Amino acid sequence: MSRRAARRAYAERVAKASVSKLVPKVPGVPGASRRAAYSASTKRALVDVAESLFAEKGYAATSLDAIVAGARVTKGALYHHYSGKQALFEAVFERVEQESARRIQKALRGEKDPWQKALQGLRSFLEVVQESRYRRIVIQDGPAVLGYERFREQEERSTYANIVEIVRATLAAGAWELDEAMLQTFSRIFFGAMSSAGESVATSDDPEAAAQRVEGAIGFLIAGVQSLVEQGIASPLAFSGLLGDTEDEGLEDDVEA
Repeated sequence: MSRRAARRAYAERVAKASVSKLVPKVPGVPGASRRAAYSASTKRALVDVAESLFAEKGYAATSLDAIVAGARVTKGALYHHYSGKQALFEAVFERVEQESARRIQKALRGEKDPWQKALQGLRSFLEVVQESRYRRIVIQDGPAVLGYERFREQEERSTYANIVEIVRATLAAGAWELDEAMLQTFSRIFFGAMSSAGESVATSDDPEAAAQRVEGAIGFLIAGVQSLVEQGIASPLAFSGLLGDTEDEGLEDDVEA
């Protein structure tokens, strides 16, 4: 190789090295292509903007034009991810419910006393239903937009597990031997009561006062169950006639005492 050719090859190597230093490396996205990452970013932007608008204006007063303008995407991009406004609302509803459920779960975590766990869960739930975002999206617009069956399905998917955890902890505090069917019955009843209580708070003209009334009423019921457990009152099954005469006699003795 001539000296001129050698100098040219050297200059090319230096130029390439300089360019590689100037052009930043794009970090890889684990498990997903750049296109998938962009798609996820678009969905997140749509849900973020839609949540803000639904919370502020309500479902009916929020247009798709306003959502895509806020998210800085086209309507085509929106329809690529969601079939329409209702589908986008459901994604927002699901996220709000899941975030709320995690907040309640965090309040339950680490609390070993079952009665304090129940009260902490109740208070955290009442804080959630007083928030304007939750009130508007979940309580006010949720049933009308999703339909009652879909609304209940979404609620159960996000919050029912917390109810079951509380019910298991409180009923296990006593000597009662309850099967899974009875535990689920208690959970369903308590879940219904909490849903109704949450609606009464969220739709009240004075949510704070309504939340205090609910805390007092449900706290009173929890204290009643705690008293039954501590007194060793007969199993709840005795009240339904599902147990034999021996258990019924024990129940009568407890009542007379």
